[in-house]
Amino acid sequence: MTVAGAASAVADVDFTDAWLVVIDMQRVFTGDSPWSTPGYDRASAAIERILPRFAGRTVRTRFVAPEQPTGAWVDYYRDWPFALVAADDPLYDLTEPFAAVDGPVVTATTFGKWGTDLPALVGDHPHLVLVGVSTDCCVLSTALAAADAGVRVTVVADACAGASDADHEGALAAMRLYGPLVTVVDTL
Repeated sequence: MTVAGAASAVADVDFTDAWLVVIDMQRVFTGDSPWSTPGYDRASAAIERILPRFAGRTVRTRFVAPEQPTGAWVDYYRDWPFALVAADDPLYDLTEPFAAVDGPVVTATTFGKWGTDLPALVGDHPHLVLVGVSTDCCVLSTALAAADAGVRVTVVADACAGASDADHEGALAAMRLYGPLVTVVDTL
């Protein structure tokens, strides 16, 4: 039932031992923030519906600015100075209901969250189910780094949101190119 460019059938995926990774559902991506993500509320509702399926197997992530940007990040934060605040600034708080979810939080100054902290929590070769924002940035960066490390990755398309609908669809299309390492599905 897969159509070119469409999400795969959920029935074909076993989520029994999978870890849900809720990527960057933070205040900085809502409201009147320069990084406000259209579709955030829609993605949030979809994530909230699937959270119960991953009780005890959910990790939330946060993107924060480094204390002192280096390399290309210097130019990045020159373009986005509003975001150059401390990691404990309310701007980087998780939104509800994600702030109240039991389980670990991985905080990183990088777009991709597959590094050292996430594998330490879920193991070196888990099955990751990725949801959150932004599809075309932190979700994409996490998915590709994890897949490159041999991790089975499932991205839930309608539980993600991009900088725009076109960017969201473009990122999903790029991730589909990495099958079978990365699978894109609709809400579980």
